[in-house]
Amino acid sequence: MRWSSPPVVNIEGKEKLIEIIKTARGSMSQRAFGKVLGVSATAVQLWEKGDTIPDTENLAKIAARSGYTLEDLLRCLEGKPLSDPSDLNQILTKIQLMPLSQVSMIVRAGVDRLTTAVDSLER
Repeated sequence: MRWSSPPVVNIEGKEKLIEIIKTARGSMSQRAFGKVLGVSATAVQLWEKGDTIPDTENLAKIAARSGYTLEDLLRCLEGKPLSDPSDLNQILTKIQLMPLSQVSMIVRAGVDRLTTAVDSLER
């Protein structure tokens, strides 16, 4: 899904978007991040320089990786205030992007905690 015409973007919105893209990329190289999104390293570089804006599909992926919604990023582009993503939303986003081996460790820790809670209730 792509815009038929580019959205109206103000300077503050563009700067915030650049910051969010860099946050979403984290320690990955621009090439690795591009591979995750299915774009070239050059596209990522242009986004981070503020020369171009990702299409809506990539904005949605970037939003998810950084704990925001697509609607949040679109509001950001218009220069409207952007609320900080909740801690829980950030955790859930990170879990969705983790390798399954790490997710299984988290699930195991959750099961252990619930088991301990149930045991204490039964006493």
